[in-house]
Amino acid sequence: MDLEQQTVKDFSDQWTHYVDNRGFWGSLEFLKDLFGPLLILDDIRGKRVADIGSGTGRTVKMLLDAGVVHVIAVEPSKGACALRENLRHEADRVTVLEATGEALPGGLDLDYAISIGVIHHIPDPGPTLRAVYSALKPGGRLLIWVYGEEGNGAYLRFLRPLRLMTTHLPHSWLRLLSWFASLMTPIYLFGCRLFPLPFREYARNVFANLPLAKRELVIYDQLNPAYAKYYSQAEVTRLLESAGFSKIRLYHRHGCSWTALGEKPCNASNAGL
Repeated sequence: MDLEQQTVKDFSDQWTHYVDNRGFWGSLEFLKDLFGPLLILDDIRGKRVADIGSGTGRTVKMLLDAGVVHVIAVEPSKGACALRENLRHEADRVTVLEATGEALPGGLDLDYAISIGVIHHIPDPGPTLRAVYSALKPGGRLLIWVYGEEGNGAYLRFLRPLRLMTTHLPHSWLRLLSWFASLMTPIYLFGCRLFPLPFREYARNVFANLPLAKRELVIYDQLNPAYAKYYSQAEVTRLLESAGFSKIRLYHRHGCSWTALGEKPCNASNAGL
């Protein structure tokens, strides 16, 4: 099994267990925080959007709540089953494609494509981004959110050795470890009030708003997938440029991750690159 297949399998296990998207975790407030200054919710109202790597449908539901008229939800893992169940009342506004992002058909004339927390788990994201480019209409835009290299030095020195173990743990053990770590998070959040700890801004403005069950999921998500890349600002820019996107803008979200927006040129062919 190659690295990409193993990562999909890991997310199948993850999305079979963590299926609930209620509360702040699945709210428009969270979506606005992810978009930052690059998009406002009115930008996507009434639009047709592809969501690349939909998991159990959290981002899809956010997009629908924001007024998107139709979402093509692309998900290769078993999370697609939970996605269908979670969005059963919105089935007429959602098309589920159980495949990797590179299988997104071209020429769909989509207004937007969104990919939240997915590109950094694809060893070679080029084919997926080129497929997205081909599916967008000229002038259509892609927004991605990825882990950032900048601002995470101390955290990554701790995380990378730990992942050498956790990516090989049985999922039941990893869930137990993540649950135990989530119980310790109030101590960390208190420390963030007093000291400039890693993820301080994110911890105080986002993580603190999550219940323990969602904190467990966030921890599990960091420790679970076989592949995870932390992108530098320059790498994110090159990634979108290499797929054909222009007018690229980046937002350093809470100083530890990157939200990036790129546009398919208005004079581009629908056939893509």
